[in-house]
Amino acid sequence: MDSVELFFTAVGACVILHCGLKVLTVLKVLFPKVWYPVPSGYFTSMGEWAVVTGASDGIGRAYAIELSKHGMNVAIISRSQEKLNKTAVEIGETTGKRVKVIVADFTKDDVYENIAQNLQDLNIGILGKLYLSVFFFSVQRGVLIQNSETSELQIGRINMVINCNVKAMMKMCTIVLPIMERRRKGIILNVSSGLAQIPCPTFSLYTASKVCVNRFSQALQAEYKQKGITIQAVAPFGVSTLLSGYQSPNMFTFTTDQFVRTSLTYVRSGDKTNGSIRHTILGWILDTIPFQLFYSSKLQDRFTEFVKLRVQHMNL
Repeated sequence: MDSVELFFTAVGACVILHCGLKVLTVLKVLFPKVWYPVPSGYFTSMGEWAVVTGASDGIGRAYAIELSKHGMNVAIISRSQEKLNKTAVEIGETTGKRVKVIVADFTKDDVYENIAQNLQDLNIGILGKLYLSVFFFSVQRGVLIQNSETSELQIGRINMVINCNVKAMMKMCTIVLPIMERRRKGIILNVSSGLAQIPCPTFSLYTASKVCVNRFSQALQAEYKQKGITIQAVAPFGVSTLLSGYQSPNMFTFTTDQFVRTSLTYVRSGDKTNGSIRHTILGWILDTIPFQLFYSSKLQDRFTEFVKLRVQHMNL
């Protein structure tokens, strides 16, 4: 066999191997219960309690309810006492599980000592963290009308997003990870966004914070995997929440309950997941689009109009 024939044979083998791996990836996404089975009692085997932040509304609330249905007591954390109390009552009435309510505003710096004190005696198996909220829209509104706002106000909004989406994630991990490490088991789910995988003009600060969620979670998983702890970034696209202006569910937009149920079937699938078959496919499609298209002025104008409509719709 001459060198040219050997070269093309090697190239062909690499192509076949690459295609085979792609097919295997698709099969794993399509049949998570086969490739990543979650045994009955898996979540409660991690510990008695699940800690869920952002649990007063949206995806966080759905995680708290769903984990309680899996038999876990839940400690729910958010800044709204009234909404947390409603969630606690619903969980108690529907599942009979215990609920611990902790009020904390993650845009502030002085909340973590109180959270740590409230959690120190709990046998924590799962930490689910959602940091999102209306601050995303506040910042976008500041960008849209930045000429009429002071730089101090804009900096304040930037700090709120960073504190809420980045700092809070890291601080909560420092509180919970030592507990899990001592017991050599536990699950941490950091809710990111599918938009973090593409350049997204107009959504720049929000998506940048979610890129941090992805990379931090993946790096932390590499550090703690051998200690029996699962750390996963969950990066959905369309979910009907405040962020999407409660968009009506469709092929690529889930209700919060639907998304949380399907995302938990991927909890053993690795350090990052889109949480559903449809969102994973949407991510693959976006990966094929040249980044230059996202920088076009026409697309940016459309994003800007979209944000304006959402802000007006929500009366923010």
